Amino acid sequence: MTPDVWMILAFAGLLIAGVPVAFSLALSGAVGIVLGLSPDMLATLGTNTYNSIAKYPLIAIPLFILTGLIFERSGVALRLVRFAQALIGPRHGGLALVAVLVCMIMGGMSGSGPADAAAVAMVMLPSMTKAGYPKPFSATLIAASASTAILIPPSVALILYSIVVPGVDLRALFAAGLFPGILAGLALLVPALIFAKRNGWEGGTLTADNPRLSVRATFKEALPALFAPILILGGLRSGLFTPTEAAVVAVAYGTLVGLFLTRELSLRDLWELLGEAAIISGVVMLIIALAGIFAWAGTMLGTFRHLAEWIIGLTDNGVLLLILVMLAVLIAGMLLDAISIYLIMMPILIPVMQHFEWNPVWFGILLAMNIAIGQFTPPVAVNLMVTTEVAKIRLEHTIGWALVFVVAMGCALALVAIFPEIALWLPRMLGYNV
Repeated sequence: MTPDVWMILAFAGLLIAGVPVAFSLALSGAVGIVLGLSPDMLATLGTNTYNSIAKYPLIAIPLFILTGLIFERSGVALRLVRFAQALIGPRHGGLALVAVLVCMIMGGMSGSGPADAAAVAMVMLPSMTKAGYPKPFSATLIAASASTAILIPPSVALILYSIVVPGVDLRALFAAGLFPGILAGLALLVPALIFAKRNGWEGGTLTADNPRLSVRATFKEALPALFAPILILGGLRSGLFTPTEAAVVAVAYGTLVGLFLTRELSLRDLWELLGEAAIISGVVMLIIALAGIFAWAGTMLGTFRHLAEWIIGLTDNGVLLLILVMLAVLIAGMLLDAISIYLIMMPILIPVMQHFEWNPVWFGILLAMNIAIGQFTPPVAVNLMVTTEVAKIRLEHTIGWALVFVVAMGCALALVAIFPEIALWLPRMLGYNV
């Protein structure tokens, strides 16, 4: 067997053995270097790991992670929930609609599905359970809705995609993700409302436990949270700041909101959140850094080129190959996190994308939608793990509901694949080069 085959087999074997993704990438890359190049080339390991993370746009990732944590601790989710409840009122499926809407708005602040899922689940699950929704249904709906954070800007995954794929404007990606993200949320609402109506979950009557909330009062409370996505996206569109600077602005704004407006964030809390964000960011950056070894070895050995040629050789039909690629990414999304998927698969998929002349912005959104589905599809299902932990139920109890929402979001994915303008219309209208 050739060295690049040994490298791929080593990577697969390490993953199966339970070795963390970051170290699997580094060790298998080292195997490829030793067998295919020279043991002396191991001296490049330090340079490759440094070069992988020494990129200015990556600064936005830890900052947006910190933004999500700050807004979660500041009581923003509760205020958004109360405002959404006031708008929608008591009706069958009302709380399900609230959960989806709040997840989408929170996704416009954090860019992280698990953080979004945790914040909304803590607030919504008790109310939904009290209204008659089964816990497995509620946990799965929130996990699926939180996955839209990977599409609705600012998205940590799209930031990484813009770095991995040369020549892609991050602002165009952010704009392209907005309508598909909204479409995915609407797709999840359809089965949620149908099942709520069919099973009589949440009656439409006002009670002492379910009073009508004031739209004006709850809007005033939620206004700082609603302004956050406008501030971020408006600043990007106007050119007032770059995506990385937008992350700094988001952190500063979230801190001011928590300290002086909601007053649920203290300086002690802020210090703890800085440490928590550093830990999460450290894990992300470790994956990116060690993946640099794998990427360099794969490039030098021609592994990615060989795999891309093999994929292109499967069929001349671009539509069929796109379907196969989407299925492969979906399966990967069920097992790996978004960052790992981009780092592992994009060196292979970029030549395929270029061969069939797929629009890189549209293709990036399709990948993100696939990965979003994987975030609530067992066995790994990182979002679902968060919500089932909050609900105190086992992951196995949610599998049936997860399949329902996979089909729903899969329909949204199919629409974006068939009609690329769903993703590309807004960035074109805003004048970005797509």
